[in-house]
Amino acid sequence: MFLRNDTVKLNVGGVELGGGSRISVQSMTNTDTRDAQSTIEQIKKLEEVGCDIVRVAVPDMQAAESILKIKRNISIPLVADIHFDYKLALECIKNGVDKIRINPGNIGNRENTAAVVKAAKERKIPIRIGVNGGSLENVLKEKYGNAPNADAIVESAVNHIKILEDLDFGDIAVSLKSSDVAVTLKAYLKMAEICNYPLHVGITEAGTVFGGTIKSCAGMGAILLNGIGDTIRVSLTGDPCEEIKVGRQLLHSLDLGGEKMVQFVSCPSCGRCRIDLVKIANDIESRLLVLENQGFFKKPIHVAVMGCAVNGPGEASNADIGIAGGNGDALLFTHGNIIKKIKSDDIAGEFVEYVKEYACGN
Repeated sequence: MFLRNDTVKLNVGGVELGGGSRISVQSMTNTDTRDAQSTIEQIKKLEEVGCDIVRVAVPDMQAAESILKIKRNISIPLVADIHFDYKLALECIKNGVDKIRINPGNIGNRENTAAVVKAAKERKIPIRIGVNGGSLENVLKEKYGNAPNADAIVESAVNHIKILEDLDFGDIAVSLKSSDVAVTLKAYLKMAEICNYPLHVGITEAGTVFGGTIKSCAGMGAILLNGIGDTIRVSLTGDPCEEIKVGRQLLHSLDLGGEKMVQFVSCPSCGRCRIDLVKIANDIESRLLVLENQGFFKKPIHVAVMGCAVNGPGEASNADIGIAGGNGDALLFTHGNIIKKIKSDDIAGEFVEYVKEYACGN
């Protein structure tokens, strides 16, 4: 595996993209952007689980005007997703957005695109060209057939890039997404050979949290293992926070995500289990993820959540700290040695407090 370090380096609201920078993880809100408060609340939840950059849909001028309030109340870079109307891009840039996602060929004539480029240059914000296999230009559909293929996707991206380059604009990122894993992989492999712009990697319309996670990791993992990709977005039908969790874990699995401070394991459960292990494990993992992203842990810690006391402490004896389920309670153990019994209506919450104490004392 190698890292593609020769890409242009962009600055997205303080987050570096490309040029050997760490791979950032993005998501997109599914709130109505015109409802600034609900959008802000969702973005704050995304911040908690480690989102680096967030994108919002901007379908009309009211949504574009909401950017001002949203931007003032969040801590991570904000990207505006715009189609067709160049005036929406201008309004979002005026209101402080950190990057815009457009396709220059679908926002009108050259004068419209030039106006957007001029505003982006003045504010020093990059533009992402986002090509989707399902929405290619008619001329390319006629040339390649209705079924999108890698050549059509790459040609579309190159055409859009040329529009910006002809306007002397080079702060460009590119995505080439399809819902077909093989097509997406081929498109990114081809694009990496012909341009050095940062590439935003993802599988579009991947599916639900279950199916979409599998499909995204299969496709994105293959792309990333070829050293391609400067930022990623896992597209899932569900809570966008799940996109960040999956993206982070994918990068860590490929040894591309930096040092993982919390190594979390849990058993699959069986008939011996007398606690709601699924709920407790998910709750603990979510709380620890928030703490990790807040920088609470100063060195790695191995945490285990096991279903029963029969095998739990032994099987997880290499864990720094863990619990093993009892009859409505749980045994707290460190390195396989049982310390005490946790009797609580909130086993997860009490255990997380013990984890925090352990981390602070070691």
